[in-house]
Amino acid sequence: MNLAFDPGDFADPGSGPLYLQLQRRIAESIQAARLAPGDSLPPERDLAAMTGLSRVTVRKAIQELVSAGQLVQRRGSGTFVAPRVERLEQALSLLTSFTEDMARRGRTVDSIWLSRRIDAPAPEESMALGLGPGARVARLERVRRSDGVPLAIERAALPLSALPDPEAVETSLYAVLQRNGQRPVRAVQRISAANLSPRDAEHLGVASGAAGLRIERIGYLPDGRVVEYTRSLYRGDAYDFAVELKLAPEGGPA
Repeated sequence: MNLAFDPGDFADPGSGPLYLQLQRRIAESIQAARLAPGDSLPPERDLAAMTGLSRVTVRKAIQELVSAGQLVQRRGSGTFVAPRVERLEQALSLLTSFTEDMARRGRTVDSIWLSRRIDAPAPEESMALGLGPGARVARLERVRRSDGVPLAIERAALPLSALPDPEAVETSLYAVLQRNGQRPVRAVQRISAANLSPRDAEHLGVASGAAGLRIERIGYLPDGRVVEYTRSLYRGDAYDFAVELKLAPEGGPA
């Protein structure tokens, strides 16, 4: 039996509340690799019997670890040790695709497609893309994964002049746009904090309400036309975004 589930010493009043003691034991077992990524935990009922704690106490300890991203719960399957996620630093000064960025790091990339279709644009998409009444867009929605770990959810809308067939995108959207002569050469990005909805959190393998980064990108062609409106959600525990700042030239705006 894993030492995290040994009933000994839980009665020590100097060790804090019982749920914190169990939470700490499980966290220490994960850190020491006694519980490896992907390992399943016994069901709540069995954990209570093994530790001698109440199911309420066990449930609270598990939920705290899920909220911290150390455990994941899969509906109908159980509770598992979360995969280790290496934090990635992404420069904001380069206009690259997810595929290109991961390739530079020597990592494999794949997608779980949620939707690829031609659709009527939402009002904010019409405004961002400068579309007229009755226009349609190519809509792409997918989970982006690196080395099998889900890192981001990407939702893109493009005018049909740039992407007449959304099914043509298999891996890299920018590679397809490059072939069509429609790749953006500059973009404006806005980044904000977000708490992941239950649906998005499930796609990314994290707890509902976990911290994320919302990135809105509007991409432009050389002639100034908007070619891409993408809204992405990144895992907050996996990404750091960095930008280089320089002192303004002397006499320039303060």
